[in-house]
Amino acid sequence: MKATAVAPANIAFIKYWGKKDDLLRLPANGSISMNLDKCLTTTTVEFDKKYKKDSFKMIGGKVSIKECRRVSDYLSRFRMMAKSKLFAKVVSKNSFPRSSGAASSASGFAALSLAASSALGLNLSEKELSILARLGSGSACRSVPSGFVEWLEGDSNNTSYAHSLYPPGYWDLLDILVIFSGEMKKTTTTEGHKASRETSLFYSLRVEKAKELLGKLKKAFIKKDFESAGKIIESDCINMHSVMMTTTPPLFYWSPKTLGLIKKVYEWRDEGIRVYFTIDAGVNVHLICKEKTGREVVKKLEETAGIERIIINKPAVGAQTINQHLF
Repeated sequence: MKATAVAPANIAFIKYWGKKDDLLRLPANGSISMNLDKCLTTTTVEFDKKYKKDSFKMIGGKVSIKECRRVSDYLSRFRMMAKSKLFAKVVSKNSFPRSSGAASSASGFAALSLAASSALGLNLSEKELSILARLGSGSACRSVPSGFVEWLEGDSNNTSYAHSLYPPGYWDLLDILVIFSGEMKKTTTTEGHKASRETSLFYSLRVEKAKELLGKLKKAFIKKDFESAGKIIESDCINMHSVMMTTTPPLFYWSPKTLGLIKKVYEWRDEGIRVYFTIDAGVNVHLICKEKTGREVVKKLEETAGIERIIINKPAVGAQTINQHLF
C-alpha cells in the first residue's frame, strides 16, 4: 500500500491572509494563484502493518516533533475514510527551500493528500482532494488543480475548494522566484493569520479590497491584460503586507534586500521592462512577467547583489501520482 505524488507550490496573485474559521481553514476571501512547475514537493506514503507508528522524513531537511504530529494527525483523516488502522511511513523532498515564503506547505500537503489517498485505495475527486488539502494547509487546496487556480471562499467545509480557471498553457506568464534566504521564517503563516485578524486595524478593509481585486483580476485574465493584472497583483501584495506590518506585534517579513528589489522593479518598469512583483509571508520575491521578457529580467537579477538563487517557473499542472518512489 504505497503511492507517490508530486505537487507544485503556487504563488497567489490575490492572497489568502486571514480565516473566518480556524478549524476548517475557511479563508476570509477567495484567492487566485498560479502553480509553479519548478517548485515541487514529491512525497511517498506507505501504509503497512509493519509500522508501529507514523513516521515523517524530509530528505535534505529536518522536521520538528510538531511537524511530525501534524502529519500524523492529518493522515488519520484518510485512515478514517478508508476504515484503516495502519500506520504510515512518509518521505518527502522539495526542489526549493521550505517555510521561506515560497508555499512549501501548499505543495507539501497537496502531495501528501494525493499520495495518502492513493496508497489507501481511496478514489477521490479533484474537489474532494482540494478540500482535504485545505484542511492540512489552506493554500494547499490551490496546488491540487492545474494551471491558474481560484480558491472559492465558501461558507462551509464542502463549499471552500479550489478549481482550475485556466490550464497551464492559457497565458505565457513566468514566475521568477528570487531567493534571498532559505532560512525558515520565525513567525509561521498560521500564527500570522490569527494575529492579523485579531489586532490589525486594516484587516477587515484589506479583506473587502481583496474581494474587489479578485473580480478585477478575473476580468484581466479573460482579456489577457498583463499590465492591469500586474498592477492588481502588486496592489493586493502591498495591502496584505500592510496588514502584517500593522499587526501586534508587527510582522516584518521583508528584509532590506526585499525592499531593495521592489524599488528596482519600479526602476526597471521605468526603463520599459514589463515586470511586477508579489511576495508571500517571507523575504523572497516573486517577479511576474511574460515569457518574452524573462531573459531581460534574469539579466537584471544577475546584476543584483545578495541573491542566493533564482528559480524560473512556468504555469504547472496540479498534483499527480508518479511511479518513482522515494523509498
